[in-house]
Amino acid sequence: MHFDWKTYLDQVLVWLTTNGLRVLLIVIIALIALRIARFVSNRVLAPFRREGVEAETVKRTDTLSSLIRYILTFSILGVTLVMVLGEFGVQIGPILAAAGIAGVAIGFGAQHLVQDVISGFFILLEDQIRIGDVVSITGRSGLVEGVNLRMIILRDLNGNVHYVRNGQIDVVTNMTKGYSRYVFNVGVAYREDVDEVMDLLREIDTELREDPEFKDDILEPIEVFGLDEFADSAIIIKARTTTKPIKQWRIGREFNRRLKRKFDEKGIEIPFPHLTLYPGQDKKGEAPPLNVLMHEANRAAAGEAG
Repeated sequence: MHFDWKTYLDQVLVWLTTNGLRVLLIVIIALIALRIARFVSNRVLAPFRREGVEAETVKRTDTLSSLIRYILTFSILGVTLVMVLGEFGVQIGPILAAAGIAGVAIGFGAQHLVQDVISGFFILLEDQIRIGDVVSITGRSGLVEGVNLRMIILRDLNGNVHYVRNGQIDVVTNMTKGYSRYVFNVGVAYREDVDEVMDLLREIDTELREDPEFKDDILEPIEVFGLDEFADSAIIIKARTTTKPIKQWRIGREFNRRLKRKFDEKGIEIPFPHLTLYPGQDKKGEAPPLNVLMHEANRAAAGEAG
């Protein structure tokens, strides 16, 4: 059977001038719609990002903007695909009916995906995680770079990116929700005056809250709880400072730096682990002699030091 190329080319030309133009128009409209979706997701919530708005509001705004863009993009692409298939002569009705049946079948097989979407919906609804938060989930910690209905994207301190499915999240530890805190466990030698050390902690806190570089990040004066623990080589004094979200580590590092300098100035010992030998006593209060054997290398080192 001879193939009629002329007839075929005429049909192609007719299709290009009719359906082809409509497909091109659909694609152009889809691209414009995607641009509009991006514009809308950014501009609608833009007033909440202006200068002077609280950081918590900005985090919430960025998260909602990302979610809106995600939903609009997939909706536009889905509608575009259906319309293009229609222009190619594919019957949409049977496809939609089959998609409904397939959706039920896939639903049973894709339970993890359904679980992810449902969990993601409630995470966003309850405002548990926002872009810009530092969180710990499923044994992974880091800065939240992305949130959608399927997963959370974290970047840790080393720059590693973790993709965590929402359905895997049982417990969310948000370290930057509303405000943050840094807990100090300050160890000093047993000989030191506890009250003097606590006064120094308050003095350093006052200096930090008066420093223009740090004062805006500290929300409250330091809370000094007092002597918390008798450790093996030190006594532990516990304190806590309250900061703006994600600023606790910056304030904590600067506080520790100033604390070390202050201890050096005052001659306060920050002890290192050491061992005390106690030979014991009998009922008369007398202790047996404690014999110490020194190796030749140690004896020579001791002689040089003397």
